[in-house]
Amino acid sequence: MTRPPAERITIPGPAGAIEVAIDMPAEVRGIALIGHPHPLFGGTLDNKIVHTLARTFRDLHYVALRPNFRGVGLTEGEHDEGEGETDDMHAVLDYARGRWGRLPVVLAGFSFGSNVQARLAQRLEAAGSPPQRMVMVGTAAGTVTGMRRYDTPGVPADTIVIHGEHDETVPLANVLDWARPQHLPIIVVPDADHFFHGRLNLIRDIIVRAWRH
Repeated sequence: MTRPPAERITIPGPAGAIEVAIDMPAEVRGIALIGHPHPLFGGTLDNKIVHTLARTFRDLHYVALRPNFRGVGLTEGEHDEGEGETDDMHAVLDYARGRWGRLPVVLAGFSFGSNVQARLAQRLEAAGSPPQRMVMVGTAAGTVTGMRRYDTPGVPADTIVIHGEHDETVPLANVLDWARPQHLPIIVVPDADHFFHGRLNLIRDIIVRAWRH
């Protein structure tokens, strides 16, 4: 079955327009927000892992929304170290709820995007409307390449955390250190690097096997 191309729109955000790609399922049962990798290092909504996450959730009957972070594509504003990006992701969620209603919400992210989603989940929890579930791939945690440091918040116990054994950007040890106090299991993909070259299908397979409707 041939799927239509993603819808591309801009919506108002706290710092100006936010560009969003939307992958529509045949039947909408939930909303999936997907965060892309670091915008100052080439991360965009067209990243292959972000595409994989969007298509996986589309096929699980979630409308998948992939915003560009500040300063990327048609999204206005300047990079804000994750804080403003969390505000923007919240604005995208508000838009999605206005368009499709208060359906179950999944937060998924890759690398920097996973840090943003953990922040958003913390906000939603505090507001009494936690996400249904989270998926984090190549989670940004601890000190990473370029001496950037991420103090990523804890996440719900049923979060699916996927990491490459040979991640050269975020060492696996960083993610284990982040997960250990939470007693949070990690799914390690043998021989995979940060971008899961040649192993994108495994990300999809892991999510589909672990999913509950």
